[in-house]
Amino acid sequence: MGQSVLQVHWRRWALPALLLAIVIIIVAPLLLERSRLDSLERASELVDHTNKVYATANAIAFKLRDLEAATLAFHLGMDTPAIRSRMERDNALLPQRLAELAELTRDNPDQQNRVGRLTSSAEQRMALANQAMEATKAGDEETALRALSDVVMHFPIRDVVDEIAAAESALLEPRIAETDRQRGQLRDIGIGGTVVQLLLLGIIAVVLKRQISRLVMTEGKLEEARTHAGAILQSVRDPIALLNEEQELVLHNVAFEELYGECEEGVVLARVGSGAWDDPAMLQRLRDVAGRQRELWDHELRQTTADGQERVMLVNARPMKMPEQARPMVLLTVADISAQKAAAERVRELNRQLEGKVAQVSDVNRELEAFSYSVSHDLRAPLRHIAGFSDKLGRHLGENADEKSAHYLGVIGDAARRMASLIDDLLVYSRLGRNAMRLQAVDMQSLVDEVRAIHDHEERESSLHWKVQPLPVVVADENMMRQVWLNLIGNAIKYSSHRERIEISIECERQPDGAHRFCVRDNGAGFDMAYAGKLFGVFQRLHKASDFPGTGIGLASVRRVLGRHHGRIWAEAKPDEGAAFYFTLPANLEHDKHGAPHS
Repeated sequence: MGQSVLQVHWRRWALPALLLAIVIIIVAPLLLERSRLDSLERASELVDHTNKVYATANAIAFKLRDLEAATLAFHLGMDTPAIRSRMERDNALLPQRLAELAELTRDNPDQQNRVGRLTSSAEQRMALANQAMEATKAGDEETALRALSDVVMHFPIRDVVDEIAAAESALLEPRIAETDRQRGQLRDIGIGGTVVQLLLLGIIAVVLKRQISRLVMTEGKLEEARTHAGAILQSVRDPIALLNEEQELVLHNVAFEELYGECEEGVVLARVGSGAWDDPAMLQRLRDVAGRQRELWDHELRQTTADGQERVMLVNARPMKMPEQARPMVLLTVADISAQKAAAERVRELNRQLEGKVAQVSDVNRELEAFSYSVSHDLRAPLRHIAGFSDKLGRHLGENADEKSAHYLGVIGDAARRMASLIDDLLVYSRLGRNAMRLQAVDMQSLVDEVRAIHDHEERESSLHWKVQPLPVVVADENMMRQVWLNLIGNAIKYSSHRERIEISIECERQPDGAHRFCVRDNGAGFDMAYAGKLFGVFQRLHKASDFPGTGIGLASVRRVLGRHHGRIWAEAKPDEGAAFYFTLPANLEHDKHGAPHS
């Protein structure tokens, strides 16, 4: 048993292993040859580099001598266009040659020193040669002769050129030896690869002979495999049938017969199951599968099966090429999805009911917002009357008003102003829920700077210190985001106003899911986390109005804005140790500074 398993595994992996060996033996020598060719090319480049350095150094010496010879000829009276051209050309080419030599030897510090000496001497000799030429033009022969003499006596270059050449010659010998070694290795690799490839051809011949013998044995087992396939087909619980081009049953399993009743091979499909398949559109689709080589996927068909029940069937069909048939047949599979269809219909009905409930809730919300907006507007006129008549009454009484009357009038005025402020905030809160959002690229840094500027220009007894991290650009409603920063930063400053030094910190952090988390932190009064649930409710306050003025609507507005942006807000604090307000904007509102919104 163990030996037969090993044989099966060997037969399964023999051909892939052979192909892998072919690839390795063909590709490996190529890679080695490529590597050695690269090494040989690098060695050859080093040899060429040495020759180029040697040639450039000698060219510099030649050009200097040519310049000096032309200068001497000019001094001796040979003022011809050719002489002048030689001097101009040498003056132009020598700096280029010196720069080339410096570039060629920049990886060799010793050679760089020698090139520096050569450059210095060459520049001095060029300067003296040009000085001699100018003196000759001016008729100052003594200066010209002295300059030409200094060229030879004080600035020799032959020794430096010989040193550069000697150093390059010392490098040349090992480079030539390395080139010869690389050539030898490349030759050995070629010979070795050829021998291994010949050996591989022999192995391939042996393996192919064995494969042919196994193929003959496989043909004897084909009939047995067909029998096994038939048994498997009959055991499948889904109805399966094989049709020929005339839509006659060639083969079917037990499940097909159980569903459509007893049917013989060769019967036309339209007569199967007391006409269950007698549907012109369905039969035409099956003809297209056979004649046009199409496939039919998940086609729903209502049928009355052998048990008299109406079912919803999911039909799939595809052409199948059989070895003994010239024309392709049709493999037909059927699945009963009646239960799934009933469940899906029930889900759709529940969804329709849910949509109706959602619509009712939306209508109620709109009515509540309209009511709030209307009430807020209707309250303004009485408030104006109260505030106005209270002010008029105070002026009417003037100095005759006693202390208690003045106190009552002040209370009435303060209450009217507070009520007006509450109405204004309530209107803002109502608009935040009703107004359509205008999504655009919003630079959070600019909004924070704008709010900071408002508070920095206000006169304060306490010093205000900011710590603002770089903030991103997001896609949001700009006016709503401005309202968020106005409320959060304003609250941080208000509840820190009793400190001598107000410290406001604004941070942003990228979350693992791609969302941005912002934080506004202060060193103010803080609050007890046991009451944190009241923070974001309308008209909810955790401090006395006499200590910190406000209407209790700002944080509720912030929560409504962030809710419309699919974000959230929360806070962390300790009494008298400051507070930190966090809010998030999801990743699908992200926006880069140069493009459009993306998810």
